[in-house]
Amino acid sequence: MKNQQPSPPKLFVSFFRWFCHPRMQDYIEGDLWEVYERNFKTLGKRKADWKFILDVLLLFRPGIIRPRRPYQNLTPYGMYRSYFKIGWRTLVRNKEYTLINIAGLALSITCCILIFVLVKHHMGFDDFHQDKDRIYRVVTEQHRESVSYVNSVPSPLGMVLRENHTYGEKVARMFHEANSVISFERNGQKQLIKEPQGFAFTEPEFFDIFNFPLVRGNMNTALSEPNTAIVTERIARKYFGEQNPIGQVITYDNFLPFTITGVLKDLPGNTDIKPEIFVSYISLKDFNSWLASDDAWGGITGGMYCYTKLRPGVSPTEVELALQPYVKQHRPESKNVHHYKLQALSAVHFDGRYGGAMEKSDIGILIAIGIFLLLTACVNFVNLATAQALKRSREVGVRKVLGSFRAQLFGQFILETAIIATVSILIALVVAFVLVPYVNDFFSTQIPVNFLSDGTLVLFIIGLAILITLLAGCYPAFILTGFKPVAALKGKLSMQQLGGFNTRRSLIIMQFAISQVLIIGVIVIMNQLRFTKQAELGFDKESIVMVKLGSDSLITMQTLKNEFLRLPGVEKVSLCYQAPASDNSWNNSIRFGSDTEEVGFRTNMKLADADYLSTFDLELLAGRNLTPSDTVREMVVNEAMLQSLGITSYEDALGEMIYANGGNMKGPIVGVVRNFHDRSLHEGISAALITTASTMYSNFAIKINGNSVSATLNEIQQLWEEQYPDKMFEYAFVDDSIAQFYAAEETLLKGIQFFSFIAIFIGCLGLYGLISFMVSQKTKEVGIRKVMGGGVGHIIWIFGQEFVRLIIIAFLIAAPVGWWFMGNWLQDFEFKIQLDIWTFAMAMGSSLLIAALTVGYQVIRAAIVNPAVSLKTE
Repeated sequence: MKNQQPSPPKLFVSFFRWFCHPRMQDYIEGDLWEVYERNFKTLGKRKADWKFILDVLLLFRPGIIRPRRPYQNLTPYGMYRSYFKIGWRTLVRNKEYTLINIAGLALSITCCILIFVLVKHHMGFDDFHQDKDRIYRVVTEQHRESVSYVNSVPSPLGMVLRENHTYGEKVARMFHEANSVISFERNGQKQLIKEPQGFAFTEPEFFDIFNFPLVRGNMNTALSEPNTAIVTERIARKYFGEQNPIGQVITYDNFLPFTITGVLKDLPGNTDIKPEIFVSYISLKDFNSWLASDDAWGGITGGMYCYTKLRPGVSPTEVELALQPYVKQHRPESKNVHHYKLQALSAVHFDGRYGGAMEKSDIGILIAIGIFLLLTACVNFVNLATAQALKRSREVGVRKVLGSFRAQLFGQFILETAIIATVSILIALVVAFVLVPYVNDFFSTQIPVNFLSDGTLVLFIIGLAILITLLAGCYPAFILTGFKPVAALKGKLSMQQLGGFNTRRSLIIMQFAISQVLIIGVIVIMNQLRFTKQAELGFDKESIVMVKLGSDSLITMQTLKNEFLRLPGVEKVSLCYQAPASDNSWNNSIRFGSDTEEVGFRTNMKLADADYLSTFDLELLAGRNLTPSDTVREMVVNEAMLQSLGITSYEDALGEMIYANGGNMKGPIVGVVRNFHDRSLHEGISAALITTASTMYSNFAIKINGNSVSATLNEIQQLWEEQYPDKMFEYAFVDDSIAQFYAAEETLLKGIQFFSFIAIFIGCLGLYGLISFMVSQKTKEVGIRKVMGGGVGHIIWIFGQEFVRLIIIAFLIAAPVGWWFMGNWLQDFEFKIQLDIWTFAMAMGSSLLIAALTVGYQVIRAAIVNPAVSLKTE
């Protein structure tokens, strides 16, 4: 026994330490151990343990038991209920503080929710297809004087890939014809409908590659015969109501009929396959015999797609190498060298080079904007909460004196933040629900309005609530619960105890720097768009309407042209392929003079009659206009053509022969016109030629008197419908079509304007928080200065100089960043504005004005208060 160390039962030692008052614990525990050691030596361990247990139990009595902690008598439910009541009353009592915080958080959360559903929508494009990782689209890189990218391929490419190689498990071609007029009969009456997404000639294998299930009909035979079609459920209801669509006939442009043999389930909103009418590919020969031929390697027609599902283990590189020989085999003389590439299905939506709807970088920008707005809202919450610290300091001091522990106070303040975050999220959900249709219109998406049925979004919102509560609540709670009771009750708190200025200053600088970058972006984009609208294009675009032809008959076209010219409001009319500037162009390679090889640049073919120059007011610099003709006989070229050919004298070019379209179009140069913009200002002016070719005309270009546009347009429509009663009248003003060149920029401008407003608003809330803090700190100083003779202007400057400094520092950061970003953005335009000092001066001035309006109210109120009141309050 003498080797045993005295050790009482650990359970009762722990029990004693748990219940004993901390002030008594040391000396009572010491006496217990002395008695235990004495009993251990005289009575042995077992009896000493029993006596120790008895002594501990006898000590468990009032006077020795530690006092109960505050709210110890409450259940956890009751405790949190009490926290909620106190927090709710505090927020209701400080209405201004609460409303500002809720407004900032609700606004940022609304943006985060909308950005989340938008990003999720785009990231989910075409991810519902089986074996989607093995599905590819064949695209083309065109190497001429520069590299261009096309999402189409020559029509025979799909055939040779399927028949000559075994890389593809399935290969399918599809030709998409957009903006198509479809006719059908319903209740015995003929109906005409223009389908913006048109229809698609489709090989049956297409539906083996993509997961678009058939709800009626047999997929194995639905498109196996000529002149058959599959439509979606939506199209079937639109055309035939509740009637059975199987066996019904629809007709394209009154000449190509198709019998419906199947009905597809409606296409999901997140697919890049847009047509809802699929017709048999074998019928393509009736639509365009050249495109349907096996020898159509000479060019690429937009909308001709080739898809393949590769066999397991086959790499895209193998297929690309296998397709290389076909370029030399079928295009040996062409200076336009094709490189056929395989584009993964997951990249189709995000590759702008090939017509992708959104760049991956845009997704990153949206996510960054959402994070920034959320962080700035949380920062403003911190600013406002710490600015309120003085008002809450005495409350904290009193509660600590009464026995509250820091952890309890911390939980109280976190719960207040949770209440604000919850209310903000509920408001944000309602606002987001209202805004979803506008977001769909703005971004051309199909996000479902009932987005709360999405479990991922619900988890995102729950996570967002927790994140906001922690980000916005922890720092203020840490500051507020750290006050010493005596200093808090006396109101003697240091700047460091209230959170300090430097962190807030840095965050305000960051907010205003980003706001100024956005303002610079808005100003630059607005100026560039104004430049595109006011730029001299080299031709007249005002009051010119393009009316689609209703017939290929030359006699009918000429007759109707003469009828148009008799209208009093019509000044000029020309038959043509397209306007001088159009996104629908025919680019061709030519031979010049006695050269045996084609030139290395592309030529924009403008096919039109002899009235084209006068209708669009194209300026003739040398030679003469085209002689009226139905076939190609003469050529008029622009300055860019001669510059590309290296000809400096316009007169020297007259009489030289041009051979286009593989030599099928040839004629001498008889005139030279001044350069005109044939595409958007993103691109340079192309080499262009104008020649007569009646078989290629597709539009009337009609110059209307500007004083009677509406009435004249009605008369034009009436004449057109008299000539073509079974066809739809289609027209577009040239200036509206040109405006579509910059639709993406207009959308970008609206987006930046919106997010600029949000960023500026949140920045203003941050300023409001900072000025609240400053006013509360300088109340006594303001009173003393006024007593000593300081004027209102002097007091205002005391506060104003702080913000002027912050805005100047923010501007010094924002100016080079904005210059770099917008300079890079302008690089996408061949013709653009120059960045000047006024752009940056306007951004700086806007920031100063916004800051003045934000802080002015509180600063003036502090400056005019009676010194006796401010000193007494302090």
